[in-house]
Amino acid sequence: MIYLQLFWVYLKIGLLGFGGGYAMLSMIQFEVVEKHAWMTMSEFADVVALSQMTPGPISINCATYVGYQVGGIFGSLLASFSIVLPSLILLYFVLRYLFKHKDNFIIKTTLRDLKPFIAGLIFAAAMLMMNKTTFSDFGIGENNISVIICAVTFVAIFFFKVNPMIMIAISGVAGLAFF
Repeated sequence: MIYLQLFWVYLKIGLLGFGGGYAMLSMIQFEVVEKHAWMTMSEFADVVALSQMTPGPISINCATYVGYQVGGIFGSLLASFSIVLPSLILLYFVLRYLFKHKDNFIIKTTLRDLKPFIAGLIFAAAMLMMNKTTFSDFGIGENNISVIICAVTFVAIFFFKVNPMIMIAISGVAGLAFF
């Protein structure tokens, strides 16, 4: 039964998730933490952190890890396959159509107008991850080290164009030093 649930959950996420892995995080979090309670919010935050550090798309990395936690090796393979299956099928048909009609005004306009929607999904995923579990030292009278690490990382990457891999390493060392 758990394998059928894993397949269905990640098939839905793969089919309805639009905008990439970060945009899918809120859907994954709802299914994994809230609806099925396969893990706690703290465990999910750890999964997201690990998924960001490992190579590959974050949504597939999350699916693989959650699938393994819930159903072992077969669960990880099933969840990973399920999340990419809709994309593989749709990609085949969409690419055939797009290449045939690539200069169509409606197609160009639709793709352009989806950009703010995708940005909103990514912002929603970021807001879901900003909670007391992730920022355990946040608040008045707290030292707020995790908030400072987050802010410094954002400024370094966004404004000073520091390589994100370098900031991941520095943030990891800072986390080890302070926590």
